[in-house]
Amino acid sequence: MTLFDGITARLVETDRLGVNVLERVGDDPSTSPEHTVVFVHGNVASSLFWQEIMQDLPSELRVIAVDLRGFGRTEHSPIDATRGVRDFSDDLHATLEALGISTAHLVGWSMGGAVVLQYALDHPVLSLTLQSPISPYGFGGTRRDGSRLSDEDAGAGAGAANPDFIQRLIDHDTTDGAPTSPRSVFRSSYVADGYRSEHEDVWVEAMLSTSTATGNYPGDSVITSTWPGFAPGTTGVLNALAPKYFDVSGIVDLAAKPPILWIYGTADAIVSDTSFSDVNHLGALGVVPDWPGVDVAPAQPMVSQTRDVLSSYAEKGGEVAEVPVEGAGHSVHLERPAVFRQALLTHIGYVGRPADPAPPTEAIILRSAD
Repeated sequence: MTLFDGITARLVETDRLGVNVLERVGDDPSTSPEHTVVFVHGNVASSLFWQEIMQDLPSELRVIAVDLRGFGRTEHSPIDATRGVRDFSDDLHATLEALGISTAHLVGWSMGGAVVLQYALDHPVLSLTLQSPISPYGFGGTRRDGSRLSDEDAGAGAGAANPDFIQRLIDHDTTDGAPTSPRSVFRSSYVADGYRSEHEDVWVEAMLSTSTATGNYPGDSVITSTWPGFAPGTTGVLNALAPKYFDVSGIVDLAAKPPILWIYGTADAIVSDTSFSDVNHLGALGVVPDWPGVDVAPAQPMVSQTRDVLSSYAEKGGEVAEVPVEGAGHSVHLERPAVFRQALLTHIGYVGRPADPAPPTEAIILRSAD
């Protein structure tokens, strides 16, 4: 495990499983919840992806990044997909309890956004930051209003995973010679064109920490007569995100609504209204043959669904800030770290929001000492 300067790792034993967490040297365990930030990574990733932003946040904050089960150094226990992402969110709660953290500011990236939304349905949180989150209605197989395209969720779940990509995870392939290698997938899907980093080997290391054991990534699938011929099984990561098992749109009805920051890149290839990870969109492009047409298998409007749910959340009294980052891809915290940092610190109240509208020049009075 490659750790950056000032970052440490330790295994936290909970009543569910052993969970690996990253922390900063010098952070005070007695820090108040108001100054505690917990980061949750996405699919085919690990806590290693958060290290740069952890280093850059103010020292007054307590900053923690957690490995979800089946990723990084957390135990690779099977995932019961019929619970949606509750295995992940319950693990997170057990971890925070073991650390003595009653509540905190939660930051979730991609699938991690799904996890922190589920967490907020079950436990109090101070705020939520959703970076490129999957739709509140899951991944694949839904119309804009969240209604499912088929009873079996055809086209969603583990069957959509590329077998060659899975094999390269198993082989710990670090090359970039094939489009299905983890390094190539990182470059083409996780970030937008033009992103460069001296830490790319660490990001690939994080991807390769994904467990492909039974019950982890991607999970099982079943055969169906409905195009494209597969549907979710009952175990594994991708099935946990299938709409038959996962739906967190109920956040709109929370009595106590934590403020939400939604930050995303406008060039995201994974979470998009035209996602290249959506089998239905690939069918429309001719990549997956025999597409039955837009009436039967439309692409999932993921970003529009998130906007609709968060708009309803705001209409019912919640506070929502939407921050689109022009030209960024799926990983704003890597691609535009200064933008991400400022948005997060403003959201959690560490720095003040600029006056809107700004005061007129003549109203700004400076002392001579200034």
